[in-house]
Amino acid sequence: MQTKLLISPQEITSLLVEKSPHTVIIDTRTPEEYAISHIPESINIRDFFTYLLENSSPAGLKQLQAYFAEIMSQVGISGAERLIVYEDAFNQGYGQSCRAAFLLKYLGCPHVSVLHGGYKAWLAAELPTTNEIPERESSIFRLHPQAEMMVTTIEMLEAINNPAIIKLDVRDRHEWQGLSSSPYGTDFCPRKGRIPNAIWLEWHRLMTSVSGIPMFLSKAEILEICQSVGITSESVVYVYCFKGSRAANTLIALQDAGINAKNYFGSWNEWSRDFSLPIDSTVIR
Repeated sequence: MQTKLLISPQEITSLLVEKSPHTVIIDTRTPEEYAISHIPESINIRDFFTYLLENSSPAGLKQLQAYFAEIMSQVGISGAERLIVYEDAFNQGYGQSCRAAFLLKYLGCPHVSVLHGGYKAWLAAELPTTNEIPERESSIFRLHPQAEMMVTTIEMLEAINNPAIIKLDVRDRHEWQGLSSSPYGTDFCPRKGRIPNAIWLEWHRLMTSVSGIPMFLSKAEILEICQSVGITSESVVYVYCFKGSRAANTLIALQDAGINAKNYFGSWNEWSRDFSLPIDSTVIR
């Protein structure tokens, strides 16, 4: 049976009541936020958001795999568990819980879910929190990389002039316009602009506020927005942002709506630093 990608606070509560050792909840917020309060029994792995892929070559991907295999082993995760990830709120963490879910599935974990609405949804449901840090014994994480999930730079380059593959930029407006290179600063990367022939759909557009909590729109609403930029249920889409987080957030929305989408995980952080790769640097006003 396929694991639900999006899970509610109430569904997590049921799993906690069962006290199953095969369920692990992962908090992707900062260690400081985690120390103040978190979902009971959850563990903090900030690296799912902070890790930057140096390059999507085989060597770069091997390095990524080894890095996370070591972390997962240290916190006692083998990869076979039911894994649930969360962030504070979908519109504040730049898609960090979705990035974690993407990475976990890429590493070979088959049972991964994202808390829909994040920690804000948990608090709104008036469910218990704690500042206690659970003790976990180390184990051996079993890597089973799913190469087909990861769009590499070579694959993106090959897709530039292929109209059958939509190159979807989901960054914030000022990045798409070529006014800033990243969320970390205007000149964090050496070049500003876009991947040639990309179209733009800002990641925020696929979410709405439900009682003040950002949630994904319905499948029908997502399909309608996608159609407005030329994406249909028949499309093949390569999504990119700055480092694969907002792209992962969008990826979940697209896949949940039945659209065939993949994450160019290296995204603009990788693409812009390789001066052999073409960019569209025209500033859009």
